[in-house]
Amino acid sequence: MIEYRTPAQIEEMRPAGRFVASVITALAEAADVGVNLLDLDALAHQMIREAGAESCYIDYHPSFGAMPFGKVLCTSVNDAVLHGLPHDYQLRDGDLLSVDFAASVDGWVSDSAYSLVVGTPREEDLRLIEVTGRALEAGIAAAQVGNKLGDVSHAIGSVARDAGLRVNLQFGGHGVGRTMHGDPHLTNDGRPGRGLTLKPGLVVAIEPWFLHTTDQIYTDADGWTIRSADGSRGAHMEHTVALTTDGPIVLTARD
Repeated sequence: MIEYRTPAQIEEMRPAGRFVASVITALAEAADVGVNLLDLDALAHQMIREAGAESCYIDYHPSFGAMPFGKVLCTSVNDAVLHGLPHDYQLRDGDLLSVDFAASVDGWVSDSAYSLVVGTPREEDLRLIEVTGRALEAGIAAAQVGNKLGDVSHAIGSVARDAGLRVNLQFGGHGVGRTMHGDPHLTNDGRPGRGLTLKPGLVVAIEPWFLHTTDQIYTDADGWTIRSADGSRGAHMEHTVALTTDGPIVLTARD
């Protein structure tokens, strides 16, 4: 069921957005060569405790997960692009890291993701991150009251296709509110002018993710981590966005 938030409720959602943004910023600053993925998860866990927030991940067990997630953060490295289960791995020079984090503050959820290169970057990785970021910006710009959901999907997919990337439609954006994942599902490519008419009060996570040379994926033996079928690297960007008559509000905007 699609739910719409009042202007007052959108204001109530702002603290969750600011908190999630602060955690993503802290994780990006902490990520460095030699840092363990478990240390990044511990940092996010500490920030949750200090803020009196609640994790959306630790007990999360959807149909596509083999067991409850058990961590508070997704850390996807190189050929992993989504749902990366933190494990005992020290980041290496040149690793492409995506962090995805969602939390609840005072009963409202926000969700955000960010990709970066640790240490010495490869040009193709920087380009992939840049394209993914532009696709997110295009999706947010298209999230206007009166447009169709397909306009947002099309805006995201157009950036990818113009860059020569293929788009996987299995995982994408989603409604956000009292829970992390709700209706509507927002694919990362689509036909303009189709689908749900966007109305004020809709709050969605817009999250493009792309792989260098494929759109095919598989689930790692850990039961969670999504990897590219051909070993190519991936990037993932995400913001929680509230639609208003004055335009989209990016609740997880980072300073």
